[in-house]
Amino acid sequence: MFTARPRPTTPMILASLALSLPALSGCSSSWFCQDTTAERGEAGRKVQVVDTDGQNLGVTVEVVGWRLAPHPQVPADGDKVHFDYRFDGTGEPRGPVVDACAVDQDRVALRCTTVDAAGAWPEPDGTRTGDDWLGVDHPRRVAAVLFLPNDQSYDRPSCATDPKDGGGKHPPKSASTGDQL
Repeated sequence: MFTARPRPTTPMILASLALSLPALSGCSSSWFCQDTTAERGEAGRKVQVVDTDGQNLGVTVEVVGWRLAPHPQVPADGDKVHFDYRFDGTGEPRGPVVDACAVDQDRVALRCTTVDAAGAWPEPDGTRTGDDWLGVDHPRRVAAVLFLPNDQSYDRPSCATDPKDGGGKHPPKSASTGDQL
């Protein structure tokens, strides 16, 4: 004998659909994707590089010297900030990426750039050294060159660009002209 099943109601259909869609997509966490940003660490002449959780990576980066001089490729542009730096503890060709800024006496960034340990030269003692140039509007206002400790190299996709695998903690926004460090 044939027994009729009760007809599903709209709320039952919607509940079934809501429970099955995450399983069909392969990941239920995409509905809970969240982006957060790490706190910017304190800038200094010598800093311990940290990850997005603020954990020390065992790498130190240091400004070993800076001076005002015309860039050899464009001497007519006047003085630029030429600085030398050293990474210690990278242990491999790849390494962290950090922001370096020329600042005034109030620690306001006059110009910033990103420095990659991979672009520095390996030294016999295991450190990596390099140099870079910063063009600032008023070179005589430069009081120091400082590094920010936050590793900028690990930046996973955001929830907006990849709701399934993105999200999580991102490095702070790179430093730029006018930032108080």
